[in-house]
Amino acid sequence: MTKNVVAVVVTYNRRDLLETTLRGITSGTVLPSTIVIVDNASTDGTQGFLAAYKGPVPTDTIRLPQNLGGAGGFVVGMERAVLDHAADYVWIMDDDTEPQPRTLEEALSASQAYAAESGGEPSFVASRVVWTDGRDHPMNRMRPRLGASEDDRGIAGRAGGVQIRTASFVSVLIEAGQIRHHGLPIADYFIWNDDLEYTARISRARNAISVEKSVANHHTKSFGDAGADPGARFYYEVRNKLWVYTRSAALTPWEKVLYSGASARNWTRTIAASPNKLLLIKGLLRGLLHGMKAPRSNEQVLSGIYPLRDVRHAGGPVT
Repeated sequence: MTKNVVAVVVTYNRRDLLETTLRGITSGTVLPSTIVIVDNASTDGTQGFLAAYKGPVPTDTIRLPQNLGGAGGFVVGMERAVLDHAADYVWIMDDDTEPQPRTLEEALSASQAYAAESGGEPSFVASRVVWTDGRDHPMNRMRPRLGASEDDRGIAGRAGGVQIRTASFVSVLIEAGQIRHHGLPIADYFIWNDDLEYTARISRARNAISVEKSVANHHTKSFGDAGADPGARFYYEVRNKLWVYTRSAALTPWEKVLYSGASARNWTRTIAASPNKLLLIKGLLRGLLHGMKAPRSNEQVLSGIYPLRDVRHAGGPVT
């Protein structure tokens, strides 16, 4: 049976990169049935480009009246994919992602091969993410599933993948039943670590894999991880990680201890290496302070902006 794949792209003021993303999606050996595009109130001509865009795959464009960040954009786009387009899989990515011709085909093939052997599909399949020169991108390192059984590792390997715990929202194929079961990402994260929380949430009870042959390019300005030059965005890194560790059940208790220790070390190194130490220290203190208060619900964040519906009432099997 042919499965219905709906792509979701979130964009903000990167019209040229968005065009590259859409060209990558529509040049694939396997195409999604629909591309849901969430425009976060762009002011760079993106609105006009999307109004005139006519590609080989139907598009459903939602222009939000204000910028909700990547987190809010994915909440809206994933809701739309599940409720309005009856997705079996939701393939999500930012507007600086460029899928390669076989990206979707290889991800689908691995997911279905995994299901054939294990009896159930992985919660998500993450593509290998490379920079523009083909090197593995350090910003998109995937956390392995520590303690995975030999049987689980073997099943993943025979499907062409490896067991992982989390991934970034740069070409991730999510089995839609998991969205109906676990709900949506958390919009109040705005940017950064919404993908960490969400992929950890849906993979806590069901395995996830990354697939070497499914490759996507990540068109960041520089080759480095999120701590390379965070500037004022360091605030979101600190606040949102604190939310993941203290306000979410996505990670197990021992994972929270392990990951929080790693975060503390990384934050120390980032500040020490930065020429803007005072800016980062202010971001650290603000992030720690604001992280002590729980994130707002998606309904609160989107109130008056988008009429959010509950995907967990959408019906359909959790496969």
